[in-house]
Amino acid sequence: MTESSVLDRTDLRLLALLQRNGRATNADIAAQVNLSPSACLRRIQRLEATGVIAGYAARVDPKAVGLGLQAFVRVQLERHDPASVQQFGDRVQAWDEVVACYALTGDMDYLLHVVVQDLEHFSRFLLDNLLNASGVADVNSSFVLRAVKTDGGLPLPGA
Repeated sequence: MTESSVLDRTDLRLLALLQRNGRATNADIAAQVNLSPSACLRRIQRLEATGVIAGYAARVDPKAVGLGLQAFVRVQLERHDPASVQQFGDRVQAWDEVVACYALTGDMDYLLHVVVQDLEHFSRFLLDNLLNASGVADVNSSFVLRAVKTDGGLPLPGA
């Protein structure tokens, strides 16, 4: 949305409902926010067109598809010039095992969320890809023991 555009309470309620259940019917959503189905659909389409709603996706249980190990890997680069940062970003984009990557402040430069089959797969990923990537100075990994809260959606004010 543009800077001059403001989300009203109804927009925020629509977003909260869609975060909880993206497959809800337009009629159900409209009833919950006290709009006609056509007005509700127009608002949702506007939120999609302006990029507030970035897309829709199914949340897949990793274990159900054979991905039993998750890790968070902190990465520090040797150099921080634009070419090195771009090269690392390009490599991360090519690694299917990395489901999210965040640039950080502090002593480490990036946080990678890695999802793989098992420890052997993680070891291959680490040795063949991450440590083999030129420009990586340090790596620190933490394995997920259990998920306490995942994908709770954004805390939308006033929703």
